[in-house]
Amino acid sequence: MSDKIPIGIVNTSYWADLMLIPALQSHPNAEVSAICGRDQERTQQIAVKYNIPGVFVDYRRMIREADITALIIAAPHDLHYQITMEALGAGLHVFCEKPLAMNALQAREMYDTAESAGVIHMVHFTYRWMPFFQYVHDLIDQGIVGGCYHCEFRYLADYGRNPEYQWRFDRKRANGVLGDLGTHVIDLARWLVGDIRAVQALLGAFVKREGVNGSRIDPANDSAQLLIEFTNGAHGFIQASAVAHMADRGWQQQINLYGETGSLEIRVPFWGAEAGAILRVASSSDEQFQRLEVPDVYWGGVDRSDPFGIFSQQSAGCRLFVDAITENRLASPNFYDGYKAQQVVDAALESHRSGHIQIIDGLD
Repeated sequence: MSDKIPIGIVNTSYWADLMLIPALQSHPNAEVSAICGRDQERTQQIAVKYNIPGVFVDYRRMIREADITALIIAAPHDLHYQITMEALGAGLHVFCEKPLAMNALQAREMYDTAESAGVIHMVHFTYRWMPFFQYVHDLIDQGIVGGCYHCEFRYLADYGRNPEYQWRFDRKRANGVLGDLGTHVIDLARWLVGDIRAVQALLGAFVKREGVNGSRIDPANDSAQLLIEFTNGAHGFIQASAVAHMADRGWQQQINLYGETGSLEIRVPFWGAEAGAILRVASSSDEQFQRLEVPDVYWGGVDRSDPFGIFSQQSAGCRLFVDAITENRLASPNFYDGYKAQQVVDAALESHRSGHIQIIDGLD
């Protein structure tokens, strides 16, 4: 009789193939026992590759029939709410990719239901676990910036420059790059600086796209810029773009924080000759910035050239989810964090529509 936690996964994309399933199978207490995908052939191929016994094309049937106690949801964004609610109704622990939902009302219901069910719930805000951002978080806690005056958060990529149909840029299915990459930087901003109380947004849909089979599409944004005010009074700027030509850098993140006692800047190109975190700090008495290296303790043996290795070697992402279930303890980031990020997304969408600053209510 196996004492491993039987887990189902709803997704057969490259992300499940290269990230989620290998990470789960690297954990001694996890067993991926069922997988669900819309394409029977693709799902069967993934099942054979990873020796997954249960193969489904209907997630409802998998939830009913598979012998699982936890579910990983990595389906398109418009399916997160309904799959999560079905899973919670069956008493399953749930790990959901970001964004948690299509709007804050859905996200709040998901959080409240998960809490009432007494299950473990998590949102996959990937970058919280990156060693360089963990180090930045600790530096901020140690007072290197002090009270934050203003800050900048950027996530730039180029996957949206292709005009072919992508569901991420279909307003019926997703909230564009704001919901895709934007929720990552919104979560980092909350984690590093604090809750956000006001948003003024400018969104753009620059690439002309067709819908499925050449049909018309209601395009979601592929560029998002947000002016924000935090509850602690700090001012900020958030930028997310899927149409920034990044050449050999691939994707790049950048965070700059300027405060009472100093400044901190970090730039992270993920590929190319400049790949890796470039971190600089200056106290209020310094005349120049100094570069810091992330201490070895934050890497825990993970190859510095592959920071995503933490997800198969450390208690991070879905491996942390398994640890939380095993130890019956709270996990973070959870559905509450997903709800708070979704509040900011909703406010940004409404701000762009109305042209006015949006105040975020319900900061409970």
